[in-house]
Amino acid sequence: MAAGVLAAAMALAATMSAGTASASAGPRALPSGNNIPLGGGYMGVGYTQDSKSFAPDTRQVAPGGSGVITPDATNPVGIDVSHYQGTINWSSVKSAGIAFAYIKATESTTYKDPTFNANYLNAYNARVIRGAYHFARPDLSTGASQATYFAGHGGAWSADNLTLPGMLDLEGGCYGKSTSSMQSWILDFYNTYKAKTGRDVVIYTSPSWWNSCTGGWSGMYSRSPLNVANWTTASSPTIPNGFPYWTFWQYTDSGSVSGISGAVDRDRFSGGSDRLLALANNTP
Repeated sequence: MAAGVLAAAMALAATMSAGTASASAGPRALPSGNNIPLGGGYMGVGYTQDSKSFAPDTRQVAPGGSGVITPDATNPVGIDVSHYQGTINWSSVKSAGIAFAYIKATESTTYKDPTFNANYLNAYNARVIRGAYHFARPDLSTGASQATYFAGHGGAWSADNLTLPGMLDLEGGCYGKSTSSMQSWILDFYNTYKAKTGRDVVIYTSPSWWNSCTGGWSGMYSRSPLNVANWTTASSPTIPNGFPYWTFWQYTDSGSVSGISGAVDRDRFSGGSDRLLALANNTP
């Protein structure tokens, strides 16, 4: 992350397969463990199972400490989507006050979300700041090969006021890897993605997954902005060990937004609109 964005974020923190996957909106069954069919991954698919399978993390951010903000009109709100949301009216989404979105692009090295191209273009045309995300499958191939596929199939970046850096979605069990092997896989993905795009990949994960599968590794907090999955009505999220603050917060999987049929994940940004734009454009 650019130094200016990193510093600003720290300051603000202190206050199915393609052929069979259903594109219908509505409730989504959560696969257990690593039994996620190729193409079936999306942000939050492993959240419930990871929370049950791993020791719970109850580490809360102390009032006034890193990671605490009071969400209000100055903090942009967003969504994350995949083919599970079906056809989206992005003009209505923008009119509903949604400032940013993360859109599923790829999974492993063979799957591209069938709605990605339409969502990515239509969100851009509606002037929603959007980024692409990759659902990680560390059991199927190397981090470098998956980062290469992601960057070439939707995860690229340009400084156009409307494109966020790509995001790596990490959840759904540890895929048979030790904590050191998982750390190496993530760093392999990060280094390759940065070499191809010039940007630091955002990391999406939950406290349970990160603490269990990486051992609460601190090796990414100075490299990658954190999108923390913590579904709660609390005023601030629980964050993984190894990260002193968060940049994005997925606070529910059951939001409602005009232009989208059925439930959709809702997200918050830790800073103001100016910092969101700075993160998008990689500027101080």
